[in-house]
Amino acid sequence: MFDGHFRADAERTLKPVGQQLRRTGITADHLTVLGVVMALGASVAIGMGALRLGLLLLVLTALPDVLDGAVAKASGTASPRGAFFDSVADRFTDALLFMGVAWYLATTHPGRIAILPMAVMALSMLISYERAKAEALGYDAKGGLMERAERIIVLAIGLLFSQFLIPVLWVMLAGTALTAATRFAKVWGQATASVPRLADRSQERQRARARNRQDRRVARSTTRQVRRRTQLRPPR
Repeated sequence: MFDGHFRADAERTLKPVGQQLRRTGITADHLTVLGVVMALGASVAIGMGALRLGLLLLVLTALPDVLDGAVAKASGTASPRGAFFDSVADRFTDALLFMGVAWYLATTHPGRIAILPMAVMALSMLISYERAKAEALGYDAKGGLMERAERIIVLAIGLLFSQFLIPVLWVMLAGTALTAATRFAKVWGQATASVPRLADRSQERQRARARNRQDRRVARSTTRQVRRRTQLRPPR
């Protein structure tokens, strides 16, 4: 949802900030690594029960993730290598955060509720894979109710109001599952529209067989004509 409605405006707003950071010598890769380090700190803080500290570090994790693209564009270093590095770092950051939440729930709540954040993490990886695979095949899989930005915001709400953390995770799980289903349906529709219909393929095969039969008839006729000419040619 953020990609579809707010990313372009956010990039225009952050462009001057990216230019200022570029002048200090900070690169997009530096910011990406800083985001991972902040996420590691947030994961440990959340796992130890310091949810407010985890919330602060979560906010600090999001800032480099927002600014690295602006710095890359301002410095002219945006590249497939940087995009790959940023994407892998985002997935690793998500895993760290949800493992921290699972650690916290495992030590403070009885039963199997610690599986809940791991389920959210699994579905978040699925929607990221759907987009990556769809784009590799030439389809569009952007959009959805619970993309990465929305998950970070919802998780921050859960950390701020810790008594609602588990209900917030259930909401996140439902939204992430809906996003995965929406992306699957979107790509499925595009792929179905690009595949020739069965009747069209059958007609094409029939036309190909007809062309082959015509080619064979022409070849046999040409061979017979050559033989007759050879037989009628007078000896020298």
